[in-house]
Amino acid sequence: MPIFIGFVESGIPLGVTFTFLVTSPIVNEIALGFLFISFGLKIAILYTAAGMLIGIVSGMVIEKLNLTHLVEEYVYQLHMGESVVEEMDAKKRAEFAANAVKDIVKRVWIYVILGIGIGAVIHGYAPEDFLVKYAGPNNPFAVFVGVLLGIPLYNNAVGMIPIIEALINKGVGVGTALSFMMATVALSLPEMILLKQVMKPKLIGIFVAITGISIIFVGYLFNIVL
Repeated sequence: MPIFIGFVESGIPLGVTFTFLVTSPIVNEIALGFLFISFGLKIAILYTAAGMLIGIVSGMVIEKLNLTHLVEEYVYQLHMGESVVEEMDAKKRAEFAANAVKDIVKRVWIYVILGIGIGAVIHGYAPEDFLVKYAGPNNPFAVFVGVLLGIPLYNNAVGMIPIIEALINKGVGVGTALSFMMATVALSLPEMILLKQVMKPKLIGIFVAITGISIIFVGYLFNIVL
């Protein structure tokens, strides 16, 4: 969230900001290494390429929709013109930075605590038996189930690797398992709670819809080619 605020107030386009927001948790160099060790080079490369593509597509669509009005006003109010920056010495810049941090923390601290608390409660939890039962290879809606089940959960890409390996070993399709992983790390409930403080609910809904649809598409594609 602080990075999101920094991007927006620095004048970086909203679409680029969302590309970073989506790609950052999905494409992880450590997770890439574990994917390579666990599943081989082909899946590792395809997963990385898909994660980057989802981020790019999401960013392009959001930029095309021109949704800057759905970002909370205070984020833009933190913006400071270049001419002001040039007039500041190191001490004044440090003071400005400290004041900006205080302002951001004052506005969002309760939501940060709430998001971290929820994340801590459900961290590492994954309903493996449910996924195996309802998202198996014989269910044409398996990817939908995986994505919908992954959104409320919370974990990072590295922590999901053993879970994904167990799901695949139990018969869940590779695309279904990887889409579940993407949804868990990119669209988690704690993240939505945090983002609520910097963007309006409509923008969060659009973000979840675009990213979720992209993940579902990639999941079905992976099930076909892998």
